[in-house]
Formats: sequence, C-alpha cells, structure tokens
Amino acid sequence: MSLVAFCLILTGVLLNAGAQLLLKAGVNAVGHFAFSSENLLPIGLKLATQPPILAGLCCYVISVVVWILGLSRVDVSVAYPLLSMGYVVNAIAAWWLFGETLTVQRLVGIGVILIGVVLVARTASPIAS
Repeated sequence: MSLVAFCLILTGVLLNAGAQLLLKAGVNAVGHFAFSSENLLPIGLKLATQPPILAGLCCYVISVVVWILGLSRVDVSVAYPLLSMGYVVNAIAAWWLFGETLTVQRLVGIGVILIGVVLVARTASPIAS
C-alpha cells in the first residue's frame, strides 16, 4: 500500500472516529432523555442544534469523501478491515475524554484488532491503474 493510500485510509478512519466522539459529546450535553411522542420534536431540535453533533456530521461527510479517494487506491478487502482501527481510537479516546472504562478484556480485544489490522495491511497491494 502506498503512503498516500495509507494516509487517505487513516484520515478517513480518524475522521469517522472523531465524528463518533463528537456525537457522543453532543448527546452528553443534552443528557439522558426518554423516548416519547411528546418530547420527540423538542429533543430532536435540541440534538440538531448541538455544535458537537453538527461538527460530527461534518466529519462524517468529509470522511466519506476521503474514504472514496482511499478506495480508489486500495482494494476494499484491505481498506474495509482497516476501519476497525476506529474501534481502537474510540475506545482510548472515550476513556480519556469521557472517563469510560477500559477493562482488561477490552484491552485484549483492542490488541486482537491491532494484530488483525497489521496482518491485513501487510497483504495490501495497490490497485493497478
């Protein structure tokens, strides 16, 4: 895999992970809410106007553009498994930013994911133009 292709894939993954974290921050700002027909519109409007949620949605849009550029250079059978790096980024960032728990079992799972990413990435060859 070329450096450009790897950077595109990694950027897409990081933008996607960042989007998840921003959405979580936006929901945290609103707080826990019950699902009911009475609060559907007020809560929906509150969520739709949260700056972190809007930023997260922007990250998603940009990540799709970057991802498409990456897919034009890497086999999807290689690129798609590399998305799992987002699990690693999000788990660590959620621990750091939101105080979420990182148990030994989760850390072992993260290690397994990283091993899989390395194995898949090592098999990558660029798409012939």
